[in-house]
This record gives sequence, C-alpha cells and structure tokens, in this order.
Amino acid sequence: MRRYFLLFAIISGLISLSPALASAGTFEVSGWLPYWRGATTTQDVLPHLSEMTEINPFVYTLRNDGTFLDNAPLTNPAWAAIIAAAHAQNVRVIPTVMTGNSALVHTLLSSSKKRIALESYIATFVKQNNFDGIEIDFEGKAATDKTFFSTFLKGLYQRIGNKFVVCDIEARTPIADAYYGTEVPANAGQYANDYTQINKYCDRVKIMTYDQQGVDMKLEAQAASSSQLYAPVSDPAWITAVVNLAKKSINPKKIIIGIPTYGYEYAVTAYAGNQYIYDILWTFNPGYATQVEQQYNVGASRAPWGEMNLSYFSSSLASTTPPVSAVPFDAVAAAAASSIYASSTNSHTQFRYLVWPDATSIAQKVALAQNLGVRGVAIFKLDGGEDQGIWQALQGVKK
Repeated sequence: MRRYFLLFAIISGLISLSPALASAGTFEVSGWLPYWRGATTTQDVLPHLSEMTEINPFVYTLRNDGTFLDNAPLTNPAWAAIIAAAHAQNVRVIPTVMTGNSALVHTLLSSSKKRIALESYIATFVKQNNFDGIEIDFEGKAATDKTFFSTFLKGLYQRIGNKFVVCDIEARTPIADAYYGTEVPANAGQYANDYTQINKYCDRVKIMTYDQQGVDMKLEAQAASSSQLYAPVSDPAWITAVVNLAKKSINPKKIIIGIPTYGYEYAVTAYAGNQYIYDILWTFNPGYATQVEQQYNVGASRAPWGEMNLSYFSSSLASTTPPVSAVPFDAVAAAAASSIYASSTNSHTQFRYLVWPDATSIAQKVALAQNLGVRGVAIFKLDGGEDQGIWQALQGVKK
C-alpha cells in the first residue's frame, strides 16, 4: 500500500531522481487509521502526529462502478480535524482504497476503457481532495490478472503527477521455506503481483508482513523440533526472509515493512508426539489478553520470536479438557505438558492459545527494519486498541 512521484524532466540528457528517492536517507513511519473505529483512531493518533511521516485513513472501498465508497466519511469533524492537523505538521495524508473482490478487479482492469476510467478517477479524486497520494490495496487478485494490474499501476502513475502511488503487496515467503519438507507444487511461483513492475510504478511498497501463522514451514519445523508452540503474527526471522527476497526486485528505499498491533486466539489440538493443530478463532486487541489473564489466572510470557503469548484451558472446549480451575497453565507449561495430556486423554486434548505484539516486540521490528535498510514501517492498525507503549517506542524513529 502507498507511493510517491515519478521521474521527471530530461535536462542535458540527465534524468533527475523522483522526490521519493531523492530523500532516500530518511526513515518513515506510517499507520493505518481504520474507519470501523473512527472516533478512537482519530483520538489515538492526533496527539502523536509528530511521530508520523504519513497517515493512511483506511476508509475507501472500491465500488462495482469503479468509484469509492467512503466508509468514514472523511467529512466528519474528527476525521477532518486530524487531516487538517496532519497537513499543518507536514505529515502526508494518503488514504487507502481497498477491495478483496477478485472478480471486480478483473472486470475493471481487463477492460481498457474501464481501466483508464479508474486511473483517471483516482488521479482526479486525489487532486480534488488535496490528498498526498493514494494507497492501492487490491487483495485476492488472480495470477492471470498480473499484467492487467501492472498496466493499471503504470497508467495511474502517469496520471497522478507529483502525488504518491503506494502499493500494498503480499508477504512472499521464499518457496524453499514455504514448502520445506514437502514437494513444491508446479504453480508455486505464480503470483498476482509483478514485483518488477511494482518497483517501477509504486513510490512506496508496503509489504504486509503479518498474519504469518504457518506460511513458513521451515520455521514451523524448527519450532516443532523443540516442542514449541509456534503461531506468530509475525516472526522477525520470517520478515527478514520476506524482505530479503523482495529486495531482489524492489528498491529497498521504497520498501515499507508492515507491523501488526493485533493478536490471534487459536483453539489448539495437541496430539501425542508434540504435534499441534491450530484453528484460528478470532483477532483481538491486547486488552483482551489482559482480560483472559485475569479470568483464567494465567500469566503471559514472551515467545522466543519476541511477541507475547499465553495459553489456557477453557470450559467451553471439548469435554476432555480439564476444568480451568484445576489446570491454570501458562503458555510455556502448556507447550511442555500438552503431549502428556494427549497420551492420557484419548490421544489428544485442546486448549486455547493467544499470541500478540506489544510495544517491546513492535520496537524490535522497527529496529529490524532499520537494520534491513528499508524505507520504513507501517503500523496496522492505530485505533486506540494497541499497546499504548507503542508511542514511546516510536519516539525519534522518524528521520
């Protein structure tokens, strides 16, 4: 998601760099402000605009006719106030337009007429609303639409002038790691995003390095070998592999690493031999984990990859699960004891597992981005529900 400016003016045979790369020594911090928590997201971010390079109102969805639906809307007083304050502090305002409708993307981009109309609509929309650019978050695209999407980005880039085009793209796990220990399928290298073309036509490239779960089978196997519970939102080892792969095609001074502020709760089935099956229940903000700790008398601990985690037995799970009051396991204890319970309770048992980022793990990811030499970080999401220590972790990061 996100971008800025194009090559301009050939003077004396020399092509000058776009402003996006001319200031390549800076480190940027951006964050998504979700429309479904409009009141709290604006209150959360407004006092901390000095820590931000860019804010991304996560408010627009793509309609069937190629226009935008404003889910906020941005004309509401709270949204208008934060946009005005951001502009006053030279913080870029680049809203996100999102869709997960693959059929709609195909319909709009495979037709030259509809594609050009969409490009023109977006460019005009950005200029008329005095935004600093647009962030394209088209997810779920078919690999067969890769060329259509690249052509769309090229056209948009040409039409939008001195505004940013920011692109949100998938976190691409190296194939050898994604299929570690298994046969690599024939279509493993087929993707909907052409990284080379994205590098050309996106001023910023935000890699969605979250929702990792089990996509890296190599890291998963390493954790399993030590009987470790492993279902990270984003492991720095995985992020490193993803970014190093992306850097082969995308200028690192355009790359932005996505950092999550939410966690996942799983129902975990443990089998004999330290085998675990993770079923996602829902996402949550860190405050929910605090409630679980208090309700079930369990303690959180820091996972080996840096995020927080805990586990507990819930009376709402299978009847073979011990009562909560009888077995107050924390995450480490559950990992060590689960196979024992499996062998003594019909070969398996279930428990709940929570994993989430806190300010410390977020600070670690910021430091990782700096060490990897990329342009910056993007926080998903800033809505008041994240660990409020994040603002201290972000102080002085923007350069």
